[in-house]
Amino acid sequence: MLNQPRASLTGDNFLIQNREVPARTTDRRVVATIHAMATPFRIDGKTALITGGASGIGEQTSRIFTEAGAKVIIVDIDKSRAEALAAELPGATYKIFDITDENAVREGMADIEQLDILINNAGIGLVGNAEETGADDFDRIFRVNVRGVYLMTKFCLPLIRAAHGSIVNLGSVAGLVGVKRRFAYCGTKGAVVAMTRQLAVDYPTEIRVNCIAPGTVDTPFVSGYLEKYHSHEKDKVRAELNQRQPVGRLGKPDEIGYLALYLCSDQAAFVNGGVFPIDGGWTAA
Repeated sequence: MLNQPRASLTGDNFLIQNREVPARTTDRRVVATIHAMATPFRIDGKTALITGGASGIGEQTSRIFTEAGAKVIIVDIDKSRAEALAAELPGATYKIFDITDENAVREGMADIEQLDILINNAGIGLVGNAEETGADDFDRIFRVNVRGVYLMTKFCLPLIRAAHGSIVNLGSVAGLVGVKRRFAYCGTKGAVVAMTRQLAVDYPTEIRVNCIAPGTVDTPFVSGYLEKYHSHEKDKVRAELNQRQPVGRLGKPDEIGYLALYLCSDQAAFVNGGVFPIDGGWTAA
């Protein structure tokens, strides 16, 4: 149809609009207007610190953020994995310290001069109802999953605030709904959700803080769970874990990493204090 623009995306950076214009002859002229488009979800020039950044969701987030232009600082307790990953990713560095130890966190952060993004990803799990959960195990999971988030946030905040940056906390569907025999784990992830919202209230114009709440994701975390609690029936229990998500499969680590990238990008500038399930429909069912 004459005089109707037609838009098509060609490549990542240009939108070409074609419009047919009637001429005095039987020929038709096509007028093309080219508009430059910014590639979305880039974090070029930003520095991102990712706890538990050497494996699972943390590793994939480290890879995705590097591809999106960030310099990544991998924080982990597994030196060999962190060192190998940092060597593979352009511009990446690594630090080895215990996020539950205040002095270790203070010392680990001492030489970091710029920080735009904090991904509080490190965490552990625990199976058991209230009666089955030992006090030492209860204290340990809260120490890692809650105190670790607190300490990393506390010592990163001055840099994040100066950069008007972003924090993404890794929660879980277990912080939103009850999960059988996950008494302590649910408690820790509920705390992460609450801390996320509280931080967004305290610093609404200085930083953005959001929480991702994954369902079951296919990571070494899950493999370790199967080995520890179901070594004699791994395939059976893995199939049950798949079916826990209505889509019928486990999540993939990169799916979580790409959501984290969006939340840290300029395109998410109006997103603050949010909790985002990425769970194959688990919490919708």
